[in-house]
Amino acid sequence: MHRDDFALSAGPQGGAPRLRASWRRSERYGLAADEIRPVFTGSVDTESLLYECGNEVLRGLQRTLANEPVSMMITDPDGLVLSRLSEDATINRSLDRVHLAPGFYFAERNAGTNGLGLALADRAPSLVRADEHYCTGLRGYTCAAAPVVDPTGDVAGSVNLTTWSDSAPELLMALAQSAAANTSALMLARGTGRAAPPTPHGEVFRVYADRSRAPEEGLPTAGWRSAFAEARTAFRRGLAVAVVGEPGTGKTALASLARRELRRERVLSARPPTPEDVESWFELWVPELGKESTCVIVSGVDSLPAWATTELAQLFTRVRATDGVQPYVVTAASADTLPTELRELVDVVVEVPALRFRPADIMPLARHFAHQARGREIDFTPAAARTLTGFDWPGNVRSLRRVVREAAARTDRIDLHHLATEVFTGPGHPLTRLQSVERDEIVRCLTEPGTTVSEAAEQLGLGRATIYRKIRQYRITVPDRAP
Repeated sequence: MHRDDFALSAGPQGGAPRLRASWRRSERYGLAADEIRPVFTGSVDTESLLYECGNEVLRGLQRTLANEPVSMMITDPDGLVLSRLSEDATINRSLDRVHLAPGFYFAERNAGTNGLGLALADRAPSLVRADEHYCTGLRGYTCAAAPVVDPTGDVAGSVNLTTWSDSAPELLMALAQSAAANTSALMLARGTGRAAPPTPHGEVFRVYADRSRAPEEGLPTAGWRSAFAEARTAFRRGLAVAVVGEPGTGKTALASLARRELRRERVLSARPPTPEDVESWFELWVPELGKESTCVIVSGVDSLPAWATTELAQLFTRVRATDGVQPYVVTAASADTLPTELRELVDVVVEVPALRFRPADIMPLARHFAHQARGREIDFTPAAARTLTGFDWPGNVRSLRRVVREAAARTDRIDLHHLATEVFTGPGHPLTRLQSVERDEIVRCLTEPGTTVSEAAEQLGLGRATIYRKIRQYRITVPDRAP
């Protein structure tokens, strides 16, 4: 089958657009359809939580599928095959010949369109059958794969089930999705013990300038001022802009503030949805894209399925041909994670520095968020201000806003014991629920006004040596109340 013919014939019902987009990407990577040459790493991480939980789930599934010619695999998020389970010697030998084995990378850019590669690219369950594979060497198989989500909500890897191409694939997809979901649940139970963050369904909302305005509009540090000025200059020149930075740094806020220089009446922010909701999400905001009075900020483009970034690139290409001033902005975690198709349509990349690199911004922002929460000025004790300023804020401005608003709801003068536990602890191993309760109780006692470490130990019924050991174990920063 010639590649150009694929667009007319390939793909299960409703899936052809994703497969066609995957074939186009495979061609763009310069892969040869008649040769499979995946990268071999020589070793895999067999100590990871994904490997442990995935293999446990697949061993249970293997007992259910005894004597069936199905090979079950776990891959990491880059498509590296970590393990392969099958009792069928024939299919194992066959898969060895095409290198679909532990230690080999089978992402799209390594092996073209295939089940696990497409599942990782689109972050969605994927079925690739026979001639739907890009490389001819894989067309003797049917592959069903589904992404595995880790306890933080990120894609940790995939479960891939492979059988002969002449086998019925209907059950294969259901089994892959079930195995991926069970692996995710097991990772959650053995990881943090906390519920995973809610899955985004995508939302489109209007950004009002007066609500998104930063305190004094220009913050004290050069990092924010420089990013703001760079974005504003690019917008004035009619350039397409990508704003990048860690989650929670205020990328959308910066873009919307700078975009006001073009006197757009409306700024719409479109946050990414789950893969299955992308089509309806497009329908919400795409009609607004071509309007002269509107600018659309498409957030988190690096988290969209690959087929959706292809569609987005086509939309932006049409808009660029008709609109002299680019009516769109995209955001991503970094310049490196911007999808290639969108990167080619971006003229300027503006980086918003993380909050830990802008300590002078923390207290102006904190006072601003406290005022927003209560409608009046809220005071901070020197000890609370030192604690907020000294914290690394891995969640950036978003976390600062949450912590300050929760504290401001309780008092007119924020002190240490009003602050969330997280600002007194450093990064460490995931805790069980019991350990989290113990840590929080230690922090609660230590932050009570006038309480020493010895007094906190006495309140908790712990020895002095024990509480110091637990302070080190939980990486608790003992609050400093010195003036």
